[in-house]
Amino acid sequence: MATYMMFGNYSQDSIKRISARRTDKAAELIKENGGEFVSGYALLGEVDLVLVVDFPDTKQAMKASVGLSKMLGISFTTAPAVTVDDFDKMMAGV
Repeated sequence: MATYMMFGNYSQDSIKRISARRTDKAAELIKENGGEFVSGYALLGEVDLVLVVDFPDTKQAMKASVGLSKMLGISFTTAPAVTVDDFDKMMAGV
């Protein structure tokens, strides 16, 4: 499994539908796409929401990202992430 950061921005309509049930439905969609919801945070600033999610591959991450956007009305930018320790190991030979 690889870790992905999903950065979300609410639309005016999606703000009206914020609820714990909607969050549960999002976690279900992530699971249906082979993923595991690790954590989520509401933010102040340029990005409204960040989800930390593990997926088996980029294809599943993309499917979930688009599926969540369609279901929630939240636009997501999804990016793979590695820990700083793993990054340091990858860059050791560079």
